[in-house]
Amino acid sequence: MLIVQKYGGTSVANAERIMYVANRIAKEYRAGKKIVVVLSAQGNLTDRLLQKAHEINPSASKRELDMLLTTGEQQSVALMAMAIHSLGLPAVSLNAVQIGLTSTNQHGNARIKHIQTTRIIEELDRGNIVLVAGFQGINSIGDLTTLGRGASDTTAVALAAVLKADSCEICTDVDGVYTADPRVVPTAKKLKSISYDEMLEMSCQVLVNRAAEMAKRHNVRLIIRSSMTEEPGTEIWEGSKVEDLYVSGLSIDRDVAQVSVLGIMDRPGVAYQIFSLLAKENISVDIILQTPGHAVTDISFTVTKQDKEAALEILSNNRESIGFDTINHNDSLAKLSIVGAGMLASPGVASTMFEALYENGINIMMITTSEIKITVLIEDKHTEKAKLAVHEKFAHAM
Repeated sequence: MLIVQKYGGTSVANAERIMYVANRIAKEYRAGKKIVVVLSAQGNLTDRLLQKAHEINPSASKRELDMLLTTGEQQSVALMAMAIHSLGLPAVSLNAVQIGLTSTNQHGNARIKHIQTTRIIEELDRGNIVLVAGFQGINSIGDLTTLGRGASDTTAVALAAVLKADSCEICTDVDGVYTADPRVVPTAKKLKSISYDEMLEMSCQVLVNRAAEMAKRHNVRLIIRSSMTEEPGTEIWEGSKVEDLYVSGLSIDRDVAQVSVLGIMDRPGVAYQIFSLLAKENISVDIILQTPGHAVTDISFTVTKQDKEAALEILSNNRESIGFDTINHNDSLAKLSIVGAGMLASPGVASTMFEALYENGINIMMITTSEIKITVLIEDKHTEKAKLAVHEKFAHAM
């Protein structure tokens, strides 16, 4: 049996944690499993490296930042190899160059293109535990790239896919996927299993979307579990469909800003004009609401807070060609979503959610729906109250 495991930064934050994880890996190895382990940088090391770079040059190039940041993961795999050696077991640490993990050329947020498995398979056949530096790749000219925050998850899933591993365990500081954040909602329940589609809608909790998307595309069996305990986690795979749960959980996204383009001359193609301008600058748009009027229309949409200023600048620079009166924006907002594969066959889910918000005096500003998700835009100050109220309303269905 071949398994891929990933351990996050808190799991390897210090010598004690490294030795604990080393013993967990050793236990699996002694049980006869072949193991590939992907590691993140220790603790908040990535943030500290970024701070050091800013002290030297606040305008440091993305290429040099990638050269710096990739050292964090390389420290982790080397230290883990040493820890496993101290237990009398064979292990080898490898970086992106050594495993041939090629990526696109975009520094800071590159995408995985290909993984050459020859070296990893050779090391496994020699009996080694293979430790791989997550978060990094090499581009077409041989430069190191980083794959974006949280991308060690993506590295692990990609390796599980190309190696055809029996499972991919994401070992982190939570012990599974919950119906809501248990730190906010004390009654939240841990899910035994969940489908890929549901996980994609809730992955902001414990797994980056890119990893969830890749797992679905390649049918990788994922397990989200704690790196601190031996408790069973949550399984995510195509066979995990919980038919009797029409709401699997709730999620909150605070990284949201609303942009409203007001007084647009209503004509065919104006929406295309606005959103094509944003798309050319790689600005992703989520919820969209168009309010028609007499000869004019208003269009509101949401973007990430990081993209808000760029979106405002693009629209302002094209004000005459688009033809609008003014732009408003608001980043004191949050998206609250309920997710469940069984919602489509369960009438009244939306009204129940809206009732919970109404009973607590929380105004809904925008709404979007899909077959397995209902999302509302609310004021950020109401987030915790809204999440508690909605979770309580659906507690019987979770």
